[in-house]
Amino acid sequence: MAEAFEPPSPASCRLRLNGEECLCSPGLSLPELLRSLGYRPELVVLEYNGEILPRQRWAQQLVGDGDQLEVVTIVGGG
Repeated sequence: MAEAFEPPSPASCRLRLNGEECLCSPGLSLPELLRSLGYRPELVVLEYNGEILPRQRWAQQLVGDGDQLEVVTIVGGG
């Protein structure tokens, strides 16, 4: 069953995360966003608006309306 469309509130922004639409609080840094979504930032690679963003820039990069993120989780094994 499809979810009903809810317009974003002024206190939220709309972005695409791994191809799915997502609402979040505006002004979050990338590590804050990742943690809020249940990711461990130290265990992912992040593509931000089509660019692999170096980890040292994540804390300064704030998410905004229309951003597109692809998160790849690093999995160890043997």
